[in-house]
Amino acid sequence: MQNLSRTTLRSVIAASLAVLAVSTAAQAQDKLFIYNFSDYFAEDTVANFQTRTGVETRLDFYDSLEVLETRLLAGGSGFDVAFPSATVGERLIQSGALKPVDPASLKNYGNLDKELLKLVAEHDPDNKYLVPYMWLTTGVAYNAKLVGERLADAPVDSLDMFFKPEVAEKFRDCGIGIVDAPNEVIPIALNYLGLDPYSTKPDELEKAKELLLKLRPYIRHMQSGQLVADMASGQLCLALMWSGDAGIAAARAEEAETGVKVDYSIPQEGTIISFDTMAIPADAPDPEQALAFIDYILEPKTVAAISNHVYYANANAAATAEVSAEIRDNPNIYPPAEVRSKLFVDKSLPPRQTRERTRVWSAFRAGQ
Repeated sequence: MQNLSRTTLRSVIAASLAVLAVSTAAQAQDKLFIYNFSDYFAEDTVANFQTRTGVETRLDFYDSLEVLETRLLAGGSGFDVAFPSATVGERLIQSGALKPVDPASLKNYGNLDKELLKLVAEHDPDNKYLVPYMWLTTGVAYNAKLVGERLADAPVDSLDMFFKPEVAEKFRDCGIGIVDAPNEVIPIALNYLGLDPYSTKPDELEKAKELLLKLRPYIRHMQSGQLVADMASGQLCLALMWSGDAGIAAARAEEAETGVKVDYSIPQEGTIISFDTMAIPADAPDPEQALAFIDYILEPKTVAAISNHVYYANANAAATAEVSAEIRDNPNIYPPAEVRSKLFVDKSLPPRQTRERTRVWSAFRAGQ
């Protein structure tokens, strides 16, 4: 009798645990965990998905791509959808940290710009893992009034604003900012010099370092996250920064009604084009909900609303007509073909070459 009771008890406990496991799995399917930069959706993007699907959707933020990369490489992040740059995504693919995405499972995949898909394929051959989200350039943001007061004929559509000391010196008093992004700024400097942006030649990297060091005395700071606020408030007159951030700075300045006007130009010498993407971590708790969210973002109205909020060009050809005319007709956000022909794609470099560029950047930061 005692043995029978123990057997029965074990059966009851096992049945209870099975019910609990099924209940937990059901709960997991009702939650979606997203990892993205802050302010990189429209205000109602996530809320609309949650309302439409009934899936509890939670959003966590990272402040740098290095943080995202480290967390996904470590595994067990708990995220279903992440938003790496294509360059970071390339390394995550190589490390087995991402799950393949079958285009056939996304009914809106055909909305994507085929030419941009080809560029992303340089990071993700055959577009197996990364779904393009937004794309951007790194260029010249400037306060037209402050710049005009110091140099009437300032070459605002040129990197001469930074790399010609006699020009940059004019803006010493009102300040120059620059993104803390060696993987972008060093290729931009090499390209300006007429060299391969991804050159591995020591003498060419030395030329880039010399060019950057000439700029260093005129730089007020290299805090990427502070550039938007400082351009919007007029505390900087010039910055080498991301196109979308320049757009946000312009919008904030207009809202504040302080008289500050922020403009942006793609440098005529050419610059880097970067992509942010959507990806599913290899250990995502709910990849099916992840696919549903990605497909939702690929809807033209959804992604157009995001572009209208963040001032970035999206990679969705079908969404262009839905983007506000102020943004889609801006050649510095949606550049015409002749300008796009001068853009070069952000690339991931092997560890040794990355270390060499890190040394160049460290010397530049230190002014040595």
